[in-house]
Amino acid sequence: MKCAVTVSLVPEARGGPFVYWDDLPTAFEKAAKLKFDAIEIFPPSADAAPKDLVAALMKKHNLKVASMGTGGGWVKHKLALTSNDAQIRTHARDFIRSIIQVAGNVGAPAVVGSMQGRWGDGVDRETAMSRLIEALSDLGNYAEQFGVPLIYEPLNRYETNMACTLADGAALLAKLSTKNVKLLADLYHMNIEETDLAESIRTAGSAIGHVHLADSNRRPAGGGHTDFAKIASALREIHYAGYLSAECFPWPDPDSAAAATRRAVERFFA
Repeated sequence: MKCAVTVSLVPEARGGPFVYWDDLPTAFEKAAKLKFDAIEIFPPSADAAPKDLVAALMKKHNLKVASMGTGGGWVKHKLALTSNDAQIRTHARDFIRSIIQVAGNVGAPAVVGSMQGRWGDGVDRETAMSRLIEALSDLGNYAEQFGVPLIYEPLNRYETNMACTLADGAALLAKLSTKNVKLLADLYHMNIEETDLAESIRTAGSAIGHVHLADSNRRPAGGGHTDFAKIASALREIHYAGYLSAECFPWPDPDSAAAATRRAVERFFA
C-alpha cells in the first residue's frame, strides 16, 4: 500500500478535509520531504492542474499523482450528474471528462463523489439512479483510453442518498456497462454508515480502487477512535495495493496533519 496526501486548489472549499491548500508546488515539496508516495489534487477545473506543471513537479520530487477530485464542479458550479436540468447534467459530465483527461495524462484516475448528486427535489430515486448509472458507464469508458479507472465514492447520508455504503456502491457498479469503475473506501464516510468497517472492506474486495485515510472525526489518522489495525488487516486480506490518501482536516495544522498521517501509515499499514 502506498500513501498520499491531499491538496485543495479550490478557495470555495476552504475549511474542508484537505491537508494542504492553494499552493501546488509547495504541497509537492512538503509531501516529498515526508516521504509520501503521491499527491491527491482537488482542482477547481482541469485548467488549474495543467499537465506540464504537474508532470514537472512529479519529476522534480519523484512523486506520483494518486488521483484528482472532481468535486470542484459541485462546490463552484453546483453541477450534478443526477440533476433534473439536462443542461446541468451535460455540463457536469463535461467537467468530469475534462478532469479525467488531465488526470489520465499523468497516470492518475479521477474521483466522482459529490458530483453524483442525489434524488429528491423533483427527481425520483429510480430516475436519479438511472442517470447516475448511464453517466458513470460513459465516463468509465472514457477513462479507459488513459489506462486508468474512474473512481466512484459512496458518501454519508448527509451528502448524498445515492450510495452511502460500500455495499451500495458495489451494487451500483454491478449495473454499469463498464468494468472500468472502482470504489473509493473513505474511512470517514464509512465510520458514519458502515456497521463494521473492516468487514465491509473484505466484502467489497477487489472492487475497491482507492482509500481515503481519516479518523472517525475526520482528523488525521490517530486523532479519533477508528481501529486502523483491523482496517489494515482487511486491506491486506483483499490484497489492496493502491493508495491510502489523507483526506482529513489539517489539524492542528497542515504540517502536523501530514506528519501524523505518515506515522499512522508506518504503524499500521507498512
